[in-house]
Amino acid sequence: MFFFILTYKKPLTEVEKFLDNHNEYLDKFYKEGKFIFSGRKNPRTGGVILCNADNLEEAKNIYYNDPFYKNGIANYDVIEFQPTKFNNTFEQLINKI
Repeated sequence: MFFFILTYKKPLTEVEKFLDNHNEYLDKFYKEGKFIFSGRKNPRTGGVILCNADNLEEAKNIYYNDPFYKNGIANYDVIEFQPTKFNNTFEQLINKI
């Protein structure tokens, strides 16, 4: 699994211009089962996405599709991790990995 940590490089007025396209990107990868959750940072300086990719190359291919990435709106920091403890809500997901 991978945490995508987005940090805006542009003002919120620029972010807003790409928000609909970014939401379409999110919807696509939720439908494919690659995204588990996503949301804004507080304060609103970017966001986070939990991505269920098989490897780093797949994770990169996923975030390269984000309009925020493509248009220089946000930087992506990527953290790969293997869940070892989790609550029962995530057990089915974790067991698929």
